[in-house]
Amino acid sequence: MRYISILIFLFAGRLCGQVNASRIDSLINRIENNNLGAGGLCITQGGKVEYERPFGQGQTTETEYRIGSVTKMFTAVLIYQLVDEGRLSLGDKLSRFFPDLPNADKITIADLLGHSSGLANFTGNTDFDLWKDLPQTSQALLDRIRKQPVDFAPGARKDYNNSNYLLLGYILEKIYHKQYKEVLKENLIAPLGLKHTYYGDHSGFAGNETPSFKYANGQWQQERAVYLPNFDGAGAVISAPRDMCTFITALFTGKLISKSMLDTMGHITDGYGKGLFSYGAAPHPGLGHNGKTEGFGASLQYYPDAGLAIAYCTNSEVYPKQEILDHIYKACFNIADTLPSFDSIVIRPEILKAYTGKYAAKGMEITSTLNQGTLALTLKGQEFSLCPIARRMFWNKLFGFFFEFSEDGHQLRVQDVDAVYDFTKR
Repeated sequence: MRYISILIFLFAGRLCGQVNASRIDSLINRIENNNLGAGGLCITQGGKVEYERPFGQGQTTETEYRIGSVTKMFTAVLIYQLVDEGRLSLGDKLSRFFPDLPNADKITIADLLGHSSGLANFTGNTDFDLWKDLPQTSQALLDRIRKQPVDFAPGARKDYNNSNYLLLGYILEKIYHKQYKEVLKENLIAPLGLKHTYYGDHSGFAGNETPSFKYANGQWQQERAVYLPNFDGAGAVISAPRDMCTFITALFTGKLISKSMLDTMGHITDGYGKGLFSYGAAPHPGLGHNGKTEGFGASLQYYPDAGLAIAYCTNSEVYPKQEILDHIYKACFNIADTLPSFDSIVIRPEILKAYTGKYAAKGMEITSTLNQGTLALTLKGQEFSLCPIARRMFWNKLFGFFFEFSEDGHQLRVQDVDAVYDFTKR
């Protein structure tokens, strides 16, 4: 069990050096120049903007993004506000609100917050791709949870699940007797003055909201716009990086919930908090949440020892956001780092030879061959020529895939945006 103590007021601002803006600029320039993504980044410290930059496709600092599961952090805070007010208890059972759902008399509010309910995921094992952009009633979504078998007994383990926060959003509506979007606006958006944060209750893309794109065959193709109310408290919020920093800074400086509720929210066991996940590493541990939905990616992180907030949004991603965020984290805390260049380098054939052969993983097989000094991989009949950008790192520019071999060539990691596949040589 790991516990991150949140000593906000005593230690904020003491341990962080100046944000290395030139290093971050260099990173984003390389992503932009190689057409590897688009989005926006904001970094604040003590509530003051230290770095802010939109990039890639004509974005501005006011461009709004679908932030996916970062919405869950907003929902969790709204739940904790009710607990602080005595209107809800973490031990309350789901049966108080939805008695006909599986295990409702055993599942607690704490289970929902910490992804330990065991309920089926309403976006999994269903015809999700057919209805994701079509309006669904709350009853239809509840039926998708009700009709599937449970994954495990309440509290037996933890497994990330959108159903948990869909239900928390519905519980908020039952207690307030208002729609989630109204609860969100009245309790978080308006008090914090968030000008570019709102509940996405429209079809398609509108206003300052950017569409999302997927990279394939050397070009960007616009993604379908899911109907956000289908996700409600699990993923319906639209926001912009600076607003996101304002929100998480308010959370960690005691403006939204009590310290005891914040400690509960950030108490990490088996990799899960109750509304937060851990980020960074010693001596600078952080807390926050990631989000992803149909071409969009988002991450919102806070580092209590430094009073530092990082908000990153993308609507077009090839180079994985996790890699980008790792470089940004190191630039914020003056940690030694080597930025990716994406420039082709020359690797001797005798070194490349160690990376040839057949690799297998979960029913998939890759064949790696060397032809006139160039590595090529074949997967499911598709050949990918590899451009070397480091001694063990390669990429295919046409599809935007990255490939990394282990030093001895026995392991191969393939990365397609956030999807990671690990292969072992036969």
